[in-house]
Amino acid sequence: MATLKQIAKELGLSPATVSRALNGFPEVNIDTRRLVEETAKQLEYRPNKIAQKLVSGRSGMVGMIVRINPRSPFDRTFAEIMLGLSSRLAQHDIDLVFQVASESDPVESYRKMIEKQIVDGFIVNAPVANDPRIAFLTKKGIPFVVHGRASKDAGHPYFDISNSGVTETAARHLAALGHKRIALLNGEKTAVYAIDREEGFRAAVEDLGLFVPERMIVNDQPFELYGYEAAKTMLSDATPPSAIICVSTVVANGVYRAAGELGISIPGDLSVIAHDDDIPQLRAENFVPPLTVTSAPLQASCGPLAEILITRLGLVQGTPLQQVAEAELIRRASTAPVLSRLATPWT
Repeated sequence: MATLKQIAKELGLSPATVSRALNGFPEVNIDTRRLVEETAKQLEYRPNKIAQKLVSGRSGMVGMIVRINPRSPFDRTFAEIMLGLSSRLAQHDIDLVFQVASESDPVESYRKMIEKQIVDGFIVNAPVANDPRIAFLTKKGIPFVVHGRASKDAGHPYFDISNSGVTETAARHLAALGHKRIALLNGEKTAVYAIDREEGFRAAVEDLGLFVPERMIVNDQPFELYGYEAAKTMLSDATPPSAIICVSTVVANGVYRAAGELGISIPGDLSVIAHDDDIPQLRAENFVPPLTVTSAPLQASCGPLAEILITRLGLVQGTPLQQVAEAELIRRASTAPVLSRLATPWT
């Protein structure tokens, strides 16, 4: 591999100028910088990370701190997300550092990494309302991007999907099939995405002129057992729902199991739709019958998250710092026109 001195000799420049060009110093004009970068690439130059940090003040690494819950299939797909993020960041010579969150203090792990000067910025996931991590990083002036939004009018950089649109799309799809008794198995009340999904659901059913009893809107952690128990309760009601919207395919799997035990056919007696983040262990198309979903694969978030953070670090320009994607409705066999005996609305 080439050294700075070799690049400098090749171009007839000083090693200091080459170093400043490779580290993005503004006093080096853009033509010289491009020439140095092209020559460095041709000569297969690889920067010394320690020396680069001393010159630029940057570590060349960004951090991601998450809570691991072994019960959640989402966590079992985390390796794929880390791989996707790492790959996109590596295109800009940035390494991703992963760490498990402190159980007691959501800010502690961030504070420690900042104090040790390990990373230049963070990818923050699973935001909650009034998220202390976002407030902490903002106060410290540390670059970060959030996978999701802390609120609808969030001022921080983020990549998100339209979670209110997820449930609105699902409710309107079911209403178009004649369903008037539509239930919602949502995520945890403190999760911003779940707050937005409930808001979208309530707005949609109101606009459709439908009434939904409060007992038919439930919040909990998105595990299969939750879907199973909540569905058993709902489907044993004197006036059960004819359709259920699920926060995830994991929860929908529990609904399928409950319906099977109660002798309720899908989609004959019950239509089911879920949001799908494309979990490899639980493919929606492999359900019996195949599951209708609003689809927004987690892997699709890797590119935008990486590009937004790289922009915040000042390495590129022009990337919008706040992005919202729409989920796609994929119709499969788990949703069908409502039976006439189930078409009466709740009162």
